[in-house]
Amino acid sequence: MRLLFTTVAFSLAATAAFAQTVVQSCNRTVVFDAPPKAAISNDVNLTEMMLVLGLADKMVGYTGISGWKTLDEEMREGVSQLPELSAKYPSKEVLIGADADFFFAGWNYGMKVGGEVTPETLAPFGIDVYELTESCIHIGEKDAASMADMYNDLRNLGAIFGVSDRAEALIGGYQADLDSFLAAQPALETPPRVFVYDSGEDAPFTAGRYAMPNALIEAAGGRNIMDDLEKSWATIGWEAVVDRNPEIVVIVNYGTVTADQKRAFMMQNPAFADLDAVRNDRFVVLEYVEATPGPRNIKAVKKLAAAFRAN
Repeated sequence: MRLLFTTVAFSLAATAAFAQTVVQSCNRTVVFDAPPKAAISNDVNLTEMMLVLGLADKMVGYTGISGWKTLDEEMREGVSQLPELSAKYPSKEVLIGADADFFFAGWNYGMKVGGEVTPETLAPFGIDVYELTESCIHIGEKDAASMADMYNDLRNLGAIFGVSDRAEALIGGYQADLDSFLAAQPALETPPRVFVYDSGEDAPFTAGRYAMPNALIEAAGGRNIMDDLEKSWATIGWEAVVDRNPEIVVIVNYGTVTADQKRAFMMQNPAFADLDAVRNDRFVVLEYVEATPGPRNIKAVKKLAAAFRAN
């Protein structure tokens, strides 16, 4: 299923009929009297959510992509008319200087707890904030990450911008596509043990129960070996990985250390020689935009499901 970046077909001309909209953003209730007209999104996956909803013409830019990641051809086309206002996390001055009225970000996706850019610090400048659902664990309690987190964000963005019909159509299409694909896959006798390798050699940075890969692995029929880690993304010790002996390693690909280099590090390190994943050379690569909440989670689940069933 290709992402759709057109804005023409999803005009917001119906703004006049827009009713006051109330959405839940983490632990806050946010009220919108009209759709935002000068939005900014942070990070590649959040920006992609805006694009699939046809909201590029309601944006004044995006932040937090080129400092860490590269855009594939599809994303470059989608944001071609938009400026990147900050290569990494934006400052408050950047958002104010762009005359933004809306910031779609998350905790550790453009905002830091106690940092200078938060819903509270932006409110006096007329900038409303909607927080990525997956990231809410950083400021309160929530259930383990699930596909519903991503659908919730699309649904709330649809309501905020007055394109709920478009959001519901996308969500329904994604769910039907994934259900159909998974129903055609052979059953697994037992869920394979899966380790998410994001980065780090001295100690690995991985996904706990509140990070999106936990949901992707579960949806595909596997089990994240760190599903009892009460964190989103966190650094752990290699001892825990060795003790739990993953059958499959999922590598998150981004930044200066390539997926091939991460695989080579594990394959060539004697400490990992007895891991089932290393002995059988079972590695799966997810791009950053697939492993974080966004439309490409559907492709990610399909990729994982196929890999879990491969001989």
